[in-house]
Amino acid sequence: MDARFNLFDNEIAAKFAKRFAGAGLVVHQSPLPKSTQELVSLRASQINGCGWCIDMHTKEAAAAGETAVRLNLVAAWRESTVFTEAEQAALALAEEGTRLADVHDGVSDETWARVRKHYDDDQIGALVCLVALINAANRLAVIVHQRGGSYEPGMFAAAIN
Repeated sequence: MDARFNLFDNEIAAKFAKRFAGAGLVVHQSPLPKSTQELVSLRASQINGCGWCIDMHTKEAAAAGETAVRLNLVAAWRESTVFTEAEQAALALAEEGTRLADVHDGVSDETWARVRKHYDDDQIGALVCLVALINAANRLAVIVHQRGGSYEPGMFAAAIN
């Protein structure tokens, strides 16, 4: 199935995408570890069923040196031994921040305490913004049926520059 709509070919959507990508650069340039950024983006994208974003973040993470074992186990991170406590806290925040409607209070106090234990304020700011951004990106791609499979590492950065 082809994409329903090319966001980059539409003037309004392209302007939005450029500004959206600019917001993403703030997170990308933050002190939040790049591996954590990719793992969080991958996990939220898995939950949201966004093939485009799963493809992108898997390939970007691999190109940055992430192992196949860790990438393959993101969906089952609770049942894995390959993630640090800090990464587990970030993945828990990603899941709870993505599944807000599943519980009445959104992100649990337990998860928030785990995040506070492992990250400083700048990293937490970046992490919260990242969860919001990846969820928005997932929605954009899923709505227009942007399919995964054709992404090449660095492609998104090249498209927004």
